[in-house]
Amino acid sequence: MKSFEKIADLQPLVGERIGTSDWLLIDQQRINQFAGATGDHQWIHVDVERARQGPFGGTIAHGFLTLSLLPAFLATAFEIKETRSGLNYGLDKVRFIAPVPVNSRLRAHFRLMDWTAVNGGGAQVKTEMTVECEGAEKPVCIAESITRLFP
Repeated sequence: MKSFEKIADLQPLVGERIGTSDWLLIDQQRINQFAGATGDHQWIHVDVERARQGPFGGTIAHGFLTLSLLPAFLATAFEIKETRSGLNYGLDKVRFIAPVPVNSRLRAHFRLMDWTAVNGGGAQVKTEMTVECEGAEKPVCIAESITRLFP
């Protein structure tokens, strides 16, 4: 995990990778829990037997499950020590590029795209989150996350 002392320490790093998360297992239990929480019980995600006959040879994670792991990925990718709070401000582009097969391991790389000062001594930062699936040729998700950070 990369560590930064202050929010301002990020400002000169626009355009650079600022952290990479730990690997996270996407098992059937996690997929089922997400389905239960969201009401998305599409068979390709939760019906193990039917999915074996489907286009991916097994169940796959919901795209929004992958996106919802942003906080978990952030927690192990980098920290800013002198930050009192960080607020989710929204997302720009989100793309689900490839499926995530059950029992895959994912991790995310974060690249700082923008840093803008905001009132209260904080900053609004935009990071590009690129989620990779272990052993896959291309990313499974790329999203631009906007966060407001306050000291």
